[in-house]
Amino acid sequence: MKRFRIFSAIAVLAVVALSSLTAILSQSQNSVQYPRALLTQKSNFARGAAAAMSEPFRGVATSAGIVEGLFPVHSTGVSTAPVRSAAENFLATLDSGELSRAQFAIDDLEWRNWSNVDVGIFARHGISLEEMTAPQKTAAWDLLRVALSAEGLDQTEKIMRTEQALLEINGEPIRYGEEKYYLTFMGIPSASEPWGFQLDGHHLVVNFFVLGDQVVMTPAFYGGEPVFTETGKYAGNEILQQQQNLGLALMQSLNPSQQERATIKQAKTGNDNQAEANKDNLTLDFEGIAGSDLSSAQKLGLLEVVRSFVGKLRDAHAQVTMDEIGQHIEDTYFAWVGEVEGDSVFYYRIHSPVILIEFDHENPVGTRQKNTPGTPTRDHIHTVVRTPNGNDYGKDLLAQHLATHPH
Repeated sequence: MKRFRIFSAIAVLAVVALSSLTAILSQSQNSVQYPRALLTQKSNFARGAAAAMSEPFRGVATSAGIVEGLFPVHSTGVSTAPVRSAAENFLATLDSGELSRAQFAIDDLEWRNWSNVDVGIFARHGISLEEMTAPQKTAAWDLLRVALSAEGLDQTEKIMRTEQALLEINGEPIRYGEEKYYLTFMGIPSASEPWGFQLDGHHLVVNFFVLGDQVVMTPAFYGGEPVFTETGKYAGNEILQQQQNLGLALMQSLNPSQQERATIKQAKTGNDNQAEANKDNLTLDFEGIAGSDLSSAQKLGLLEVVRSFVGKLRDAHAQVTMDEIGQHIEDTYFAWVGEVEGDSVFYYRIHSPVILIEFDHENPVGTRQKNTPGTPTRDHIHTVVRTPNGNDYGKDLLAQHLATHPH
């Protein structure tokens, strides 16, 4: 009888232990399952992207329509061989299954299938840094190192680190993590045929089109939250302060009459960006003050703001792009929303026939624990860079190439 009681006690303990283990495993599994609300958001974003891509590409334009002839095919004299070589090296590391997920035709809709929201809400194609082998990861960073400038690479790394901060603040590993960034390739790297690649993830999207020695690196999205990481793995990480401070300095350099012309509205009450994901065919008229109404010093200040965005492209090609933008300085418009104090939240836009840049202090999403919901904060920034009049993704250059080199 005593032995029976001992066995019975052991059996009870075993059942309890098994039950506890099952509960722990269940909790662990539940922690990585999709919440119902997040699945609904994912579905909504997929529908939005599908609807946008169902429209034939036109490009960002004013209500007057597309201006033709702004982007001729020509030689820049700046070699793209290092980028091509790095792309070839990366693609050589992929197996057949990875290639099928990561490589598309040069004119594929995949170019337009990007979003600035997190991976839990918007599903990406391609291969992520998170799933890459060590050699693949090295090859991926080698590609980014030659495609971007030193400051562009630095900004890329810092934006990725904000994802680690969001993971530490919110948990939710489905949504956040510093390596949830995906690479896809369009076309085959070539010295003469068009090709390109896309880096896509939360708050960081780079579209990089190449034709010969010409490069178009738009649409591009740079953002992040928290802007300043206070604790954790990357405490002290900070993003987009140059673009914030240069934009404010330009606005403060304007006299009262110029500020009045630049201001769209004085109250900054919400999110103001117009040209984010799914806005490839945005119609947006010029607003604000024209470059022709700025002093020489103010025009230089305007170009300095532009350079803080365009300069994320590899240096020599960034200079080519800056030269193109400089040719339109007189009809480059600067527009503003918000106050102009040192600690103000604001939005600004730089818009010409060949460039569209937006900077916006946004409502908090992942930092609502410390920032007031529904109120724009300096702790959440979105920026967008586009090439208006049909040359986002290098589409105008591609169309000209295909017209004379049908495939």
